[in-house]
Amino acid sequence: MILSKIPEGWNIVELDNFVEIETGKRVKGGGLSEGKIPSIGGEHIKNNGQIIWDNKLKFIPEEFYDHILKQGKIKLGDILIVKDGATTGKVAFVEYLPYEKAAINEHVFIVRTNKNIIHNKFLYYFLSSKFGQQQIKLKFHGMIGGIKKEDIKSIKILLPPLPEQKKIAEILSTVDKAIEKVDEIIAKTKRLKKGLMQRLLTKGIGHEEFKYSEELGCEIPKEWGVVKFENIANFKNGINFRKEQKGSKGILTIDVLNMYGQEIELDYNNLYRVNINLNDDSEYILKKGDILFVRSSLKREGSAWATLFTGYKEPVTFCGFLIRARLKDTRIFPPFITYYLRTEKVRNKLISISGQVTISNISQESLRSLKIPLPPLQEQQKIAEILSTVDKKLELEKKRKEKFERVKRGLMNDLLTGKKRVKNLNLEDD
Repeated sequence: MILSKIPEGWNIVELDNFVEIETGKRVKGGGLSEGKIPSIGGEHIKNNGQIIWDNKLKFIPEEFYDHILKQGKIKLGDILIVKDGATTGKVAFVEYLPYEKAAINEHVFIVRTNKNIIHNKFLYYFLSSKFGQQQIKLKFHGMIGGIKKEDIKSIKILLPPLPEQKKIAEILSTVDKAIEKVDEIIAKTKRLKKGLMQRLLTKGIGHEEFKYSEELGCEIPKEWGVVKFENIANFKNGINFRKEQKGSKGILTIDVLNMYGQEIELDYNNLYRVNINLNDDSEYILKKGDILFVRSSLKREGSAWATLFTGYKEPVTFCGFLIRARLKDTRIFPPFITYYLRTEKVRNKLISISGQVTISNISQESLRSLKIPLPPLQEQQKIAEILSTVDKKLELEKKRKEKFERVKRGLMNDLLTGKKRVKNLNLEDD
C-alpha cells in the first residue's frame, strides 16, 4: 500500500502488537455430520465475507470443544482468515452466530484486535480490501503452505483515530446491509421462479383435468400433447475454425461464454469474429427463434444449457462447442420450449447422459430423444410471459446489486486511504 501522503492524524502500523491470532483443530476423521457445535473451514467462507451456515457443515463433539480444544473457539466480532488451501486469504466477519458454540478447524485463523486501538470491523474491511488482499497474497508460501501467523502480524495498515475507524466501518456496513437485502430478494425470486417453472411447465394455467404422461413421467393437463424433440426441430453443430481465423474480421460468433445469462436470451456482449466465408442462407447463420445448447463444457453442470437467439443487427454464427436446434413446427413458441429445456428435470436428464473425459459433451442424439410437452400455442405464450417477467425482476435486482458493489469498492478505496475523510465526527471515543 503506497501513499504519497499520509492523512493528518493517521499512522501506518504493523498488526503485530495489536492483534491476537488463533488457529483451530478438528476431530479425528474430519468431524461429524450432525451435532450442536459446527467446525468452520475455508469452504464455509464466501467471497463476500459471510460464513456459510448450511447443511454441509461438519460438527465436533461437546467433549472435544469443552476439554480438548484450547483455542479456535469463535466469538461474535471475530475476523476469520483462511490460512491454506484453495481459498487461502479469504476473510470473513462473524456478524452473528446461529449456534450457541462454534469453532474453526486447522485451516482457518481467528484474528482478534486490541479494541482500544483497532476497531475489529474496520480491520476486517481493510483485510478484505484490495490493500489488505495484496499484502496477504504477497505472503503466500505456495497454495499448500498458505500463510502463517507471522505473515498476518507483519501486515501494515493505515490507521485513523478510533472514532474515525468506527465511522468508516459503519458506512461500509450500511452498504453491506443493502447488498444483503438485494441478495435476499434475488434468492426469494429464484425460489419463486423455480416453483413457477415446476408448476406452469407441467400443470399449465387454469386446468382442472389431468392425465398421466408415460413419456414425461408426470401428470399434464388433459388438453396437452407430447412430442419428440426430433419431430419439431432439426439440429446442427457449430463451426470449427483455426485459432488464427479468430480476430477482428469476419462473421460475429456466439461462444459458450455468451450462453449463461440469467434470462433465456443470449448475452451478446464480447462477441468475437471468425474470418470464414458463409453464405447468407447457410445453416450456420442463426435465425430468430433458434435455440442453442452448450455441447461441450469443462464443468459437467454447464453442458446442455439452453439459450434463445432473439435476432441481431448483423449475421451471427455459432462455434463448434454449441448445437443449434431450429424449430420447424409453428405450434411451438420458442421461449416456452427454452424455459422447458431449462427445467431441473430436463437438465438433470441431459447431464446424466453427457459423456465426460476431460470435458462433458452432449450429442444431437441426446437432444432428439427428448420428449416435450405441447400446450396450445396461446398457453405457451402466456407461460413464457409469466416466466419472462420473473427473469426481468431478477435481472433488475442483479443490476442493483452490481451498483451497490461498485459503490462499496469506491468507498473502500476512498475511506481506507483517507482520500475522503468522514465528516462531522465526534472525536470522543464512545
